[in-house]
Amino acid sequence: MPQKYKRILLKLSGEALMGDKGYGIDPNTVDFMAREIKDVASMGVQLSVVIGGGNIFRGVQASLEGMERATADYMGMLATVINALALQNALEKHNVPTRVQSAIEMRELAEPYIRRRAVRHLEKGRVVIFAAGTGNPYFTTDTAAALRAMEIGADVILKGTKVDGVYSADPVKDSTAKKYSKLTYMEVLKKGLGVMDATAVTLCMDNNLPIVVFNLRGKGSIRKIIEGKKIGTLVRGNHGPGAKKKDK
Repeated sequence: MPQKYKRILLKLSGEALMGDKGYGIDPNTVDFMAREIKDVASMGVQLSVVIGGGNIFRGVQASLEGMERATADYMGMLATVINALALQNALEKHNVPTRVQSAIEMRELAEPYIRRRAVRHLEKGRVVIFAAGTGNPYFTTDTAAALRAMEIGADVILKGTKVDGVYSADPVKDSTAKKYSKLTYMEVLKKGLGVMDATAVTLCMDNNLPIVVFNLRGKGSIRKIIEGKKIGTLVRGNHGPGAKKKDK
């Protein structure tokens, strides 16, 4: 089966690792993700991952409750490292070669983030997990995902969520919510749709990097997207000189 994408960046929220728990890491959920990633890696796809830390610590919320924002964000970055190590462990149990690269140096746990080294790992068939966001406070892991995807030359960002795409409203609370199959970056920004934060969407728009929002819990969803099947919601620019080439 022909592949639509050869190099992808998978963005996972920290909450995705909780499964049905209210906090922390659910081993069964992490194992499911590892099996899904292994399936895609077996296709020869070069795969990198950015994970959030909201299942352990959410910097924005802590800052609203009185903690100094920069400190809260650094704590959130450390939470992403914990999640990255958990996913690495699960992948290696399935014999998937994996490297964790951290934007905050911690040599005993992870490699420092070096773009050329990350690309080399991908070329050798290793899954690369980018931890600690951008290494800077005030930036989300969504923005980190957009930044890393562009740095490594990814073809697409796959944003795994708990719903099967982008809706006009919360489908859990509003039964009349409409699901979008396709959106432009400007539509996402103007409608205030929760695809990724505005900084991340703008970065993707400026570099014509498509985003696919899909249900992470659907077995085989990542494989189907890579095979070009219509899963979730595709966010991209209007067809123009650059868009046609990127979106083929």
